[in-house]
Amino acid sequence: MKRLAAPRTWPLKRKVNVWVAKQSPGAHSLEESMAAVTVLRDMIGACDTAREAKRIIGNREMFVDGKAVKNPKMPVGFMDVVCVPKLGVVCRMLLTDKGKLVLVPIDEAEAKWKICKIENKTVVKGGKFQLNLSGGRNVLLDENKYKCGDSLKIAFEGQKVLEHFPFAEGCPVLIKEGSHSGNVKTVKEVHVVRRSGPNVVVFSDGTETVTDNCIVIGASAPAIKLPEASE
Repeated sequence: MKRLAAPRTWPLKRKVNVWVAKQSPGAHSLEESMAAVTVLRDMIGACDTAREAKRIIGNREMFVDGKAVKNPKMPVGFMDVVCVPKLGVVCRMLLTDKGKLVLVPIDEAEAKWKICKIENKTVVKGGKFQLNLSGGRNVLLDENKYKCGDSLKIAFEGQKVLEHFPFAEGCPVLIKEGSHSGNVKTVKEVHVVRRSGPNVVVFSDGTETVTDNCIVIGASAPAIKLPEASE
């Protein structure tokens, strides 16, 4: 696609390139993800050209959520863990307080899991409950003990649920869409809307947004390393 047509969330320099790689359809939307080849070249700085980035990906030297990337245009998006072992790069894709995608360096222990929002749940054959999570993941459970809107800490190995973060008063949330995109706020109360449409959440600073724009990132404090505030 043309560089001018790229979403505002992409941290690309202006007037440098005319064209930029568009990601393939996948688990993330256009606004909250970038193609793996662009992440490797422009965000990590592992190479100077797209051809070199494709060669690195072809050698299976880039990993996302613990799996080697095979498609250069694979979408790498919000909350994904990106690793390039040969360069010692271990990062998580998040949003800055300006609403731009950014790679935040993390340690090896934090690189083994991610936080996913429960977007929907259904009962499948055998009486089990399938949780449809953000980022394209699904989890099968025997008990119906989690609500839509809550977040789960999911391990990459075995898709195990490590921790549960309910959407409740006092929890920290990261806003990923809207005018407050990229900000971390504390929930004060949730207004249930008696009509079609999402509920409204009010934060401790008096601002508000719809619940669809939020993802819980901890119980009482953020469980992930956040990007530093920009000036």
